Amino acid sequence: VQLQACGGGLVQLGGSLRLSCAASGRSISRRAMGWFRQAPGKEREFVAAVSWDGKSVDYPDSVKGRFTISKDNAKNTMSMQLDGLKPEDTAVYYCALGEHLTTTDSIATNRGVDYWGKGTLVTVSS
Repeated sequence: VQLQACGGGLVQLGGSLRLSCAASGRSISRRAMGWFRQAPGKEREFVAAVSWDGKSVDYPDSVKGRFTISKDNAKNTMSMQLDGLKPEDTAVYYCALGEHLTTTDSIATNRGVDYWGKGTLVTVSS
């Protein structure tokens, strides 16, 4: 299984980006997915999760209202729109594929992640 994340880049304060994660080698249709990020010198942290059917999402307070996660089972892809970016959003963003029928809660607590992508760098300048 491979997860290929893309869409990162350099943006200014308040800017937007759209990250995508394409899965190959396994269908994502019965699996929750999520995004995590890791800033320099910090631990990896949860950013967003979407349920296997795309109907339920979860975000930490730090990104709620600014980031929007979505999933397209037909295309085997997941995306996340990042709006209102802040310098503290600067990090490498990783996509994660959950275990079969895992929940967004499990993704959020890093208990149900089966596969990780390699990451894409988001840099927000002030």
